[in-house]
Amino acid sequence: MSGRAADGSGDPAAFPRNDSRTFANDGDALRFCSTCAFSQACLAEGMDKSGLADLHMLVEHIGPFREGEHIFREGDPFEAIAAVRAGTVKTYIVDRDGREHVLGFHLPGEVIGLNAIDGDHYPCNAVALDTVMLCRFSFPRISVLATQLPGLQRHLFRLMSRDISRAALHAGDWSADQRMAAFLIGLSRRLAARGFSPTRFQLTMARTDIANYLRLAPETVSRVLRRFQRDGLLQVDRRELELTDPPRLQALAAPVLRS
Repeated sequence: MSGRAADGSGDPAAFPRNDSRTFANDGDALRFCSTCAFSQACLAEGMDKSGLADLHMLVEHIGPFREGEHIFREGDPFEAIAAVRAGTVKTYIVDRDGREHVLGFHLPGEVIGLNAIDGDHYPCNAVALDTVMLCRFSFPRISVLATQLPGLQRHLFRLMSRDISRAALHAGDWSADQRMAAFLIGLSRRLAARGFSPTRFQLTMARTDIANYLRLAPETVSRVLRRFQRDGLLQVDRRELELTDPPRLQALAAPVLRS
């Protein structure tokens, strides 16, 4: 287990904490951080930062986690969920034969740890793919607050349902082209929802990880990306990617996204 507290020091505990931790202070007295995973739910309740002192006392900024550092590991005690402030987090499990299975990639504004809510321990591993900063939420306290804010409770359910819906990429008899198109359109939509460019972005995950996640061979992923580029759907330069014909890519992904 490795991680860094807000002051950059290492700590062996999941979502490390220490006495000098830094609490969230993004935005100003009224405005939330632009990537806050819970801001929309709170604003829907008619509450600004000044009216959510109880919630923001629960939030602490932790990191940075460097590439390859684990945020939590399977079996660690579950105490918190966290919103990604910067960077990309990969979640995965390792089967009995030692094979890794990628469960997902979590972008700024998205939450990790939700799949531990029905248990006492994290059921998977979470690792930083680049430099990652997090906002840590004490789940026992936020769950109490959610009973007082119906909008926050509904938002938690929506976050959980999104994780479930992404499993559609793993089910169904989809072609490699359809899986890759759905993956790219999904990334585009998620980035756009947080104010980032929906057509120009970096693939922070390795192609081997993308292949693992999509249940494809790595060479298949490379071959599909080359074909998409040849057909004018995108331009790719190493990890830099531009969607040059989103409507066609969307049409290719549509059967998967509708499932």
